[in-house]
Amino acid sequence: MSGVDLSSIVKKYGAFQVVHGIDLTVAEKEFVVLVGPSGCGKSTTLRMIAGLEEITAGDLTIDGRRMNRIAPKDRDVAMVFQNYALYPHLNVADNMAFGLRIRKMPKAEIKTTIEDVAGILGLTEYLDRRPADLSGGQRQRVAMGRAIVRHPKVFLFDEPLSNLDAKLRTQMRAEIKRLHKRLGVTSIYVTHDQVEAMTLADRIVVMNDGRIEQIGTPMELFNNPANTFVAGFLGSPPMNQVKGVLTAKGAKIGETEIKIDGVTAADVGRAVTVGIRPEHVALKAGKGTSALPIDLDLVEPLGSEALLHARFDNNEMVFKAETHGDIGHLSGVTDIHVDSSLVKLFDGETGQALSLGG
Repeated sequence: MSGVDLSSIVKKYGAFQVVHGIDLTVAEKEFVVLVGPSGCGKSTTLRMIAGLEEITAGDLTIDGRRMNRIAPKDRDVAMVFQNYALYPHLNVADNMAFGLRIRKMPKAEIKTTIEDVAGILGLTEYLDRRPADLSGGQRQRVAMGRAIVRHPKVFLFDEPLSNLDAKLRTQMRAEIKRLHKRLGVTSIYVTHDQVEAMTLADRIVVMNDGRIEQIGTPMELFNNPANTFVAGFLGSPPMNQVKGVLTAKGAKIGETEIKIDGVTAADVGRAVTVGIRPEHVALKAGKGTSALPIDLDLVEPLGSEALLHARFDNNEMVFKAETHGDIGHLSGVTDIHVDSSLVKLFDGETGQALSLGG
């Protein structure tokens, strides 16, 4: 079972602590993405798994074996770096074969392995080229190929797509997804890009200030964020968050009341943050909707949909609307209708997701 288990992992640089006792179990063949803003500890955590950073406290096990004091070369993990880390003087085949030669694998076996992996990654015609003669996407495929040929127990990806342009990132996301489906190797992937996290992950680990905020499937985190940080981090654009107060009928924001079921007498008067996803609104009233009067500031067309930048009760908000091939009908919007069942509530002080009546 080539799973990875982190138990109470701590990382300190002198007196400065960057990872605060995190716990995480990655199952065999699972693809887990660590996501969060710069400086949240995600890359440091990945480097501790790889053995490139020493663990200050806690236990790391891979395939049931404690790895805290095991050298990186003996952990049977393969890492794909942001900057590709290719040898410029070696061609593609020799870059991919480098680790196998260090392991003294027979030449015939190396040749067969390189050809097989090059076929999987579409690199066969580039085996004699050097990195300088390749595009960014091709270099990243070579870096992945070098990891794959080793048949490691765990793949580690440290922001591998951040140096690519938008089109290549989309292509490489799909390629990594297909590759994982084909190989089924346990994978841990670090990114600050929530789109990469949502599209690639079996489960997402949201980190902030060296702590884990929430773990779950992409849709679990999107639909039920544990707190305002997760709500604001996942989603493009992120969830709108406005201050309000609970009433007997729902939540009041300024002079506007959003109907919400489940409010008890004990909840009334409680300060909350009201969360509204940009996608969870409509231009027309429907069953169970509440109207929000808005001052439309800007319509940003994106093709099949548009972003409506507006102000509601002195709060800047962004909503999504379908264009139906034209944005003329959007310029006069004065009300947005919110599906009350999709509104999220968070405690006004702690920012934690609120369970009404709890």
